[in-house]
Amino acid sequence: MGTVWVTADEWFAGGRRIGYDPEHARTDDAGVLKVFERATPTADADAVWLTMLPGFPDGSYGWAQVDHLLPDSLRPRLYVEPIGQGDSDKPRRYPHSTAGRADLVEALWRHHGVRRTVVVTFDYSSLALLELLRRDLEPTIEAVFIMNGGLFADAHTHPWRGTPILRSPLGALGARGIQRSVVPFVKGWQQARMYSRDYHPGEAELGELWSALTRRDGARFLHDGAGFVQEHRRNADRWDFAAIARSLNGSIPLYVGMLTEEAA
Repeated sequence: MGTVWVTADEWFAGGRRIGYDPEHARTDDAGVLKVFERATPTADADAVWLTMLPGFPDGSYGWAQVDHLLPDSLRPRLYVEPIGQGDSDKPRRYPHSTAGRADLVEALWRHHGVRRTVVVTFDYSSLALLELLRRDLEPTIEAVFIMNGGLFADAHTHPWRGTPILRSPLGALGARGIQRSVVPFVKGWQQARMYSRDYHPGEAELGELWSALTRRDGARFLHDGAGFVQEHRRNADRWDFAAIARSLNGSIPLYVGMLTEEAA
C-alpha cells in the first residue's frame, strides 16, 4: 500500500471552528474567538476519549500523518488547536500561555461531555498537561503519553536556531518574511535541526507545514508563542514533573518517549 499523505487543506477540512471565550474559558457560539478542533463525538457517555495535544509550532497538523494510522478502536478522538495555531484565530497581542492552553483543553472536554480520556502530548503541550494534572479535573485522565516534552525546567533548552532566535526581534522579522514566502521557511527549517538525524523532509512536506503555519496570518505565532521555555522556568515549582508524579502516586500511568536528540 502506498504512503497516504494528508495535506494541510485536507486536515483542516476534516474539522471545524467553534466559538471560544478565553476570558471565561468556555465554548460559546457567540465567543469572541474561533478555535479549530477535530473531534469524533460519541453517544457513549462513558467512552474513553483520546485527546491529542499538539507541538510547537505546527499545531494539530503535526498529527495529520498519525491520525490515519490509528485503529478505529481508538475513538472517540479530540485534536486540540490552541489559539494562534493552525486554523484557530490569531488575535494580535494575545497573551499566549500554558495556562491558557490548558483552559482551552478543559473547555473542549466540557463541550463534548468527556468523562474519561487518555492524553497524548507532543512537544510544548507537555507543559499544558502538567498544568492540567495540577488542577482538580472533572474528566478522569486514564493515562498519559508524553512525547518530546521538556519536562524538567532546569534542563529545558533548545538550539539557538529554535525558540531562542524565534523569540528575538530577529525572529519577529523572520516570521513576517515566512508569512510572505515559503522559501525562507523551508531553508530555515532545514537548518534548524528540528528532525531526527536520519530524517530529511522534502520541500513538498515542508510546504504543507508552511501552509498550516501561515493560515490566517499565523506565522506571527513563531515569534509570539516561542516564550514557553522561559515560562516553564518561571513556573518550575508548579510544573515539577517529579513532584506531580509523586502526588499522583501511581493513580495515572505516565509514559514518556523521546523521538529526537533534543528535548522539545
